[in-house]
Amino acid sequence: MNFCSHCGSSELTFAVPPGDTHARYVCENCGTVHYQNPKVVTGCLPVWEDRVLLCRRAISPMRGLWNVPSGYLENGESVVEGARREVREEAAAEVEVDYLITLYNIERIGQVYLQFVGDLVDGAYGVGPESLESRLFTEAEIPWDDIAFTSSAFTLRRYFADRATGHRQLHRSSYPDVGK
Repeated sequence: MNFCSHCGSSELTFAVPPGDTHARYVCENCGTVHYQNPKVVTGCLPVWEDRVLLCRRAISPMRGLWNVPSGYLENGESVVEGARREVREEAAAEVEVDYLITLYNIERIGQVYLQFVGDLVDGAYGVGPESLESRLFTEAEIPWDDIAFTSSAFTLRRYFADRATGHRQLHRSSYPDVGK
């Protein structure tokens, strides 16, 4: 951080403010404490009959690889609204969100993932501007070597394991401890 977003000063220090427990950027000119917190990523695994919908990424990072439709939560939206929006943006589809399946942390890059499972409305989908293609996969067809993110692989593995046992549960993990 080079400038205070409150007053524009370049007099910033990285220190633990009084009464705090973590180092933060603090403006020496106006006293504003600049908090930097993890980003929330939300998404939904759309399900149609015995298949799941994945999208091949058209953007970096991991362009060309497959993922569960997901992205950063926007200000003013709930995690469920964000998950629905991401499915619309990536797969031109609508989902009825059913349940939260994974809470996944990547502390080193400050991200928290909340992945849901949802029903693909009418089985209809397309290709959004962030995707090269969208496709329904059976469990046997999942392109495991071409899954873009560990969070998507974790969600997919947990979904299929739960489906085999008839359970619906919340799975928690942190990268790199993904509990393959």
